[in-house]
Amino acid sequence: MSFVQNFPFFSIILSLVCAVVSFAANARWARRLSIFLLSASVVLQGSLLVYCTVHHVRYSYMMGHYPAPWGNELTAGILESFLAMLFAGVMLLSVLGGMRRILQDVPADKQKLYWVMVDLAHVALVALCYTNDIFTGYVFIEVLTIASCALLSVRRGGRALIASARYMIFALMGSGLFLIGVIFTYSVTGHLLFPQLHTAIADLWASGGHRFSVTMSLGLITAGLAIKSGLFPFHLWMPDTYGQATPASSGILSGVVSKGYIVFLIKVIYQVIGIDVFAASGIQTVLLLFGIGGMIAGSVSAIFARRLTTMIAFSSAAQIGYIYMGLGMGTEAALGAVLFQIVSHALTKPMLFLSGANLMAVSGGHQDFNSLRGAAHRDPAAGCVFTVGALSMVGIPIFAGFIPKLYFAAAAFHMGWRTWAVLLALALSTLLNVLYFLYTTLLLWVPEAGEKRDRRLKWAAVPGLVFAALNIAVGLRSYGLMDLFRQGMDLFCQ
Repeated sequence: MSFVQNFPFFSIILSLVCAVVSFAANARWARRLSIFLLSASVVLQGSLLVYCTVHHVRYSYMMGHYPAPWGNELTAGILESFLAMLFAGVMLLSVLGGMRRILQDVPADKQKLYWVMVDLAHVALVALCYTNDIFTGYVFIEVLTIASCALLSVRRGGRALIASARYMIFALMGSGLFLIGVIFTYSVTGHLLFPQLHTAIADLWASGGHRFSVTMSLGLITAGLAIKSGLFPFHLWMPDTYGQATPASSGILSGVVSKGYIVFLIKVIYQVIGIDVFAASGIQTVLLLFGIGGMIAGSVSAIFARRLTTMIAFSSAAQIGYIYMGLGMGTEAALGAVLFQIVSHALTKPMLFLSGANLMAVSGGHQDFNSLRGAAHRDPAAGCVFTVGALSMVGIPIFAGFIPKLYFAAAAFHMGWRTWAVLLALALSTLLNVLYFLYTTLLLWVPEAGEKRDRRLKWAAVPGLVFAALNIAVGLRSYGLMDLFRQGMDLFCQ
């Protein structure tokens, strides 16, 4: 075994060690350890991505001394390492871009705990990318839930606690459904590792036995992860959660935490259930319909939002809807579009929250649109970053957000009634995105008479500019990234 193949295990252990050391250290050292951890993780996952791409390999890594089906395993390949690298990179840029607000919003005696929770959120996301065991996935889903609630509630003020409680209620509802589904699945198959589960479920479905039990268990697992990731109509926790969190936490929660649940669901669909059983069970069609509902409902809610953070939060519900619509389409082309949508949203949403926070800071801390008029002139760097994010969300060519819409439309053809449903949903959602994102962008750039303009580049704006550059790079180099996804899907869907 190559030394590089140990990197998933090293990443998990390093994250846990950093969390323990950060808890024992002071806030300054905890902050440094977290930044070191996220930076090292980007390097480790990037190195593994290069290795898996060059050798075109996907491998299993045995944890401990007991082989499958009794022991525990990790699996690593092109898609897993790429997504883990993406999550670590987005977390790193989010905490760097929101560092000033972290120091302001989080009480001094809780800042150490904030960085501990960043470490735990990171280890959970990495584990969800690499795990090959459904119960291990549940354990790290709970770790991610607890860390996410802590990242939200650590901010000063009672409203943050209320938002955290609301988020916890929805998260625990999803966790409960997921756990019940895992229990039912284990009771009818006797396995927890993905390959053995896949074989057992395929045999049960082919024999016609326990079809109802299998459908119920898989439906509960899917529903639990859908609730936790904010699929319509379970998206109502988003405005308060993202609006009350400190900007770095909002970027992490919206950019990668919800995607962690979705990535694990993709693994369950393709490596546990199997796409044929998933389609025959009817769950696929349900995801398609609720995904389309989320695209429209999230955009309509964003139009009527009165605060900037509320608008950005509701737009997240719409973008999550795109992902579930793609999963409901059930084709390999749609899966490629889903992966592109995950990348696009992970790069764009933290950029909007970070730049939006800077625009509100130069507008007296106000979030209403009247107070934000002309804010882009008061902070041009934040205004430019927000504009890039808004254009990407709308789907303007050369930006990352255009690419998944294009691939969703291409994947929709030859799907019967689903073709028109998907195309109409894409057209209507894009039109609604234009109404609220371009209106907000134009409002930010409307000059106000006699206002003070600050054209100095602040170091705090650099992570946002990096997000913007990555967004444009993904939009311009989409063919190379899609080719990487196709190589990864060939191994992932075997």
